[in-house]
Formats: sequence, C-alpha cells, structure tokens
Amino acid sequence: MLPDELKEFPIPAALERWDSSAIQGGSNDFGETVLHIAPARLAGACSFLKQQGKHVRLSGITSIDRFPAEPRFEVVYLLHFITEGVRLRLKCSLPGENPQIDSVTSIWSGAAWYEREAFDLFGIRFNGHPDLKRILMPDDWQGHPLRKDFPVHGHKYSYQND
Repeated sequence: MLPDELKEFPIPAALERWDSSAIQGGSNDFGETVLHIAPARLAGACSFLKQQGKHVRLSGITSIDRFPAEPRFEVVYLLHFITEGVRLRLKCSLPGENPQIDSVTSIWSGAAWYEREAFDLFGIRFNGHPDLKRILMPDDWQGHPLRKDFPVHGHKYSYQND
C-alpha cells in the first residue's frame, strides 16, 4: 500500500492505480522516493513504469545483504525518469534461502550486466535471465564474496593455473 506521504507524487500514485498490491510500502526521505515492491510484481511494475513514463532509464541494480535478519536480501532498482527529472528506487526483499526474482532484461537489456553482478557476488538468481553466469569471479569460484557470511579472508584459491 502506498503511504499517504507519497500519494501526491505522480509516478508512485500512477503505479498504485495500476496495481495497489504491487506496492508494499515506501518513503520519501531527503528528496529520494523509495517504493517497496512485491517481488512477484516487480517485472510488471517495471514494464508499467517504462510504458507510462517517457525516457525511463535503468541506471543500476544493486543488492544488500542484511544477514542475519530475514528477509535477508534486498534487490534495489535505480530508475531515472529523464524528461521529468525524477529518480526512483524500487526495493524488493528476498529470503535468505534460495533468493530469486524475475529478470528485467526483457524490459531493459542493460539490466543483464547488473543482474549477473548481483548473481555472482550475492547469489541472487534472476529467473528468465538470458545468460546468468559469473561476471567478476572465476567460473570455478565457490560461494558469493559479498555475502556477510562469506569468510573474511575468503576461501583458499590457487591461481597457479592462471
């Protein structure tokens, strides 16, 4: 449900009119609007926002590990509505066990690199991604190094074959 403080903003209000069940909360702190989106509704919400807003650009996707809290992960989508000069953050909370969400690569092809990075470093799976594989770590690397439960000194790894 869209908080009352955000009902006056046109973009969040339009998203709520489209599907009020997609919005689980939100805030507007320090001039930055954040909407908490139901993970199952994220791709639909992104598609709606891109169709409704002219020149909507995905400027990034990042992840947060809130270990040991549950839900453990957040995936954050950074949107820029160029003609309106508005920036919007969409956040989705995911469980620690088998974190996954639908890919937005069919909406923004540039999301492919960001999603691969979140997969590689946090282990978040993006369903429907065309080429979900490691992007920064070696293919045979074990684990996901930006998870808070990853060993501080990393796993022993031999670079002698490289």
